[in-house]
Amino acid sequence: MAATIPAEERLTNLIVALMATRIGLTKQQILDSVSGYRQRAEAGAKADALEKMFERDKDQLRALGVRVETIGDAADPNDLREARYRIPQEEYDLPGDIAFSPAELAVLRLAGSVWSAESASSDAQAGVRKIRALGIDGDEPIIGFAPRITVRDAAFAPLQDAIERSRVVTFDYLKPGEERPQSRRLRPLALLDYEARWHVYGIDVDAEAERTFLLSRIVGAVKVTAQSFDSSLREGAGDRALSGLEQVAATHSALLEVEPGTEAALRLGRRATPAVQGIRVPYVDRDILADELASYGPEVRVVEPAELRVAVVERLRGVLAAHDDGEHA
Repeated sequence: MAATIPAEERLTNLIVALMATRIGLTKQQILDSVSGYRQRAEAGAKADALEKMFERDKDQLRALGVRVETIGDAADPNDLREARYRIPQEEYDLPGDIAFSPAELAVLRLAGSVWSAESASSDAQAGVRKIRALGIDGDEPIIGFAPRITVRDAAFAPLQDAIERSRVVTFDYLKPGEERPQSRRLRPLALLDYEARWHVYGIDVDAEAERTFLLSRIVGAVKVTAQSFDSSLREGAGDRALSGLEQVAATHSALLEVEPGTEAALRLGRRATPAVQGIRVPYVDRDILADELASYGPEVRVVEPAELRVAVVERLRGVLAAHDDGEHA
């Protein structure tokens, strides 16, 4: 029996394949050549099941902000019967005004050699050979940036499995400020990365309402039950989840003063808008942002809201207390 490829690795392989070609791959070429789909086909998975898996993966990539282009027939762009798919590589190229010193280039080459030697699995290399056998040229440097994804949140893999199988999950969830976690039952519909943290979106079985949970707050193991749900509920789930988080972020923002040229300025500036007194950063979760801001130390100061400033100060005092050797009052 063919080895099972984890969902997160399948997504990585799909990204690599779609970035490695400029003319795009047809759905059948993807199912035949990309590691993760190919093993399922060899194990006897039906064609319609593989196509649905690809459609879900494509929707998930788009929900994560990866632009997957659909290219129709050249004579009739609206004819998508033999559509090709690709990820425009130019969107991931560095701007032309960025240059590296010889020392920086040496470090990048060293890192690249480690990635290319260790990260490209035999399955990924075999997939590249099959794609080239189709007469489609691959971009060699891209293959070296195809590692197996290491997901810090242990809940990711079982949740992804439950989504693919349309199974209800149970887990314990600990909210900030609460001493004990609460048990949750969820019909998981989508996983998405937002503000550099993974979330699961689905329908809370007990509340019969849509909910989004932060994976890092799941306590203990996620249990995949035998209870199933209608797979059609997953349609458009990624877009709904992203829209919900964006709506929350649109109503919450922090006014920050940031030291120019620092790590805080670089990271926060990517998602901030200029303000008269510093920058304004939208956020979804106050405690998550407080953790991040505290990690920058003196590089950032919270102007408002007051409750965020208090949360950051509490964390900094906690760090000080943890390292207090008795000399501080």
